[in-house]
Amino acid sequence: MGITDILALLGGLALFLHGMQMMSSGLEAAAGNRMKNILEKLTANRFLGVLVGAAITAVIQSSSATTVMVVGFVNAGMMTLNQAVWIIMGANIGTTVTGLLIALDVGELAPFFAFIGVALMVFVKDPKLQHIGQILAGLGVLFLGMGMMSDAMVPLRESESFISLMSTFSNPILGILAGAGFTAIIQSSSASVGILQALANSGVIGLSSAVFVLFGQNIGTCITAVLASIGTNRNAKRTTIIHLMFNIIGTIIFTILFLLFPIALVIDGTLVLQGGLGSFLSNVLPGTPAGQIALVHTSFNILTTLLLLPLGNYLAKLTVRILPEHVQEHEEGGTMRLEYLAPVSASGKEGGLGLSAIVVDQLRNELHRMLDMARDNVEAGFEAVLARDPGKLEDVEQREEYIDFLNREISRYVSHLISIETNEQDSRVVSSFFTISGNIERIGDHADNLAGYTKMLVAKNIKLSPIAQKEVEKMRDVSLEAVTTLLDRQAGGPEWLVDVAQIEQKIDDMTDEYRRSQLIRMRDGVCSDEACILYSELLTDFERIGDHVLNIAQELTKARTSLY
Repeated sequence: MGITDILALLGGLALFLHGMQMMSSGLEAAAGNRMKNILEKLTANRFLGVLVGAAITAVIQSSSATTVMVVGFVNAGMMTLNQAVWIIMGANIGTTVTGLLIALDVGELAPFFAFIGVALMVFVKDPKLQHIGQILAGLGVLFLGMGMMSDAMVPLRESESFISLMSTFSNPILGILAGAGFTAIIQSSSASVGILQALANSGVIGLSSAVFVLFGQNIGTCITAVLASIGTNRNAKRTTIIHLMFNIIGTIIFTILFLLFPIALVIDGTLVLQGGLGSFLSNVLPGTPAGQIALVHTSFNILTTLLLLPLGNYLAKLTVRILPEHVQEHEEGGTMRLEYLAPVSASGKEGGLGLSAIVVDQLRNELHRMLDMARDNVEAGFEAVLARDPGKLEDVEQREEYIDFLNREISRYVSHLISIETNEQDSRVVSSFFTISGNIERIGDHADNLAGYTKMLVAKNIKLSPIAQKEVEKMRDVSLEAVTTLLDRQAGGPEWLVDVAQIEQKIDDMTDEYRRSQLIRMRDGVCSDEACILYSELLTDFERIGDHVLNIAQELTKARTSLY
């Protein structure tokens, strides 16, 4: 194998992987949020869940992408662990489509797909058609790369050292480890199976070795979901365990069957699987090495799903035993952490189909949590002033630090997401959430200011007049009403925005009224100089809270409009 063949092999691999990335990006831009809605709504029934998981994965040609989406949904509380089981089973079936297309030699049409796709991307102005063009171009590039790899590996048939290496994979353990390791590195079972088919088509690896590598590839594809689960809650981590268990159980079963029982026979170089499914597939697929591998891959995932389908709920229960609940996980105190979002450092730098669709819900939940803390601080801040109690300061300051932490992490996450986002609709939504996070942090600052006034009240023995006390009580009530309105899960509608705007206007009117009342008290000598200065600052914080509430409401309405 000369330098030219090596360069052709590397170039073919690059085209293959880039084609898959183009398809994924095009699908994300065209239908990421729509796929999220399908997965979210059609998973209550186990059979329907399997079908939905298989269909979506067949379209996006990546079980990893589907599983990462499911991990996100479980982490965001939008999907139960039991529902996730069915989607994962279906995803393992859907991922066989790439291998089937390669086996059917659709690659002959690769130049045509690439030409049509590029033409749509370059000459058509409609964004939707451009996204479709990106998908078609990606498909064409994928198969062009596949052809280059197959041609480049033909000389390896004459290499005794390479043939010796491939023959070691007939050892089940070595073959499984090799397949799992390679797939974990490139994080795509579709790509690794395609490469295995290219090796087989070139005659450098036989079926007896390839099947064990294939089983390992099904295990290695779980690495993407494992990485996606870093920093998520325990249910999301259990979802990745289910994915691993599915493929490990299937690998154990099929390895034993291939070693002990003649369920697969090679007759005149053609694979023949015994049984109804095997007979059907062997009649549909060509008897090429790529067809043989596609046949085993499809059978592996369909039969494993049929075996484990009645046991899905038990798999979910088993993961709870493997990864039991921690009491500390639900305690608000202790180390500051993101509840729904994975930290940016753990989420990786790559995007992926459905990423923004998942993050929209995760961000919403994280912001809701952050806003709830800000509301508690607003209430505690006013109460501290009314009671002249500095003892409340410590709790307020701790929550304020937590709010600052959440704002910083959410801002980093949104900045990271926007840098890789291809879906304009979801990009607008997460941009709104970025603005919302900043406004919540400012509400927290003003609440912290309110609580801080108690130090001056006590240190200088400042006492508010009875009238001022009554006004502060009313400010507290209206501020809590405003912030609580934002916590409504149905927030974002036009009528709701009008209600919030009316509350904000009420805050402005109250601020003007109370300033006039303060001037009267100053004129009558009821209010001391220091008390007047402090009260004036308090009114400013009150008014600013209303402004930030309205800003948040406007951004929530923008986000809701973009989504629906």
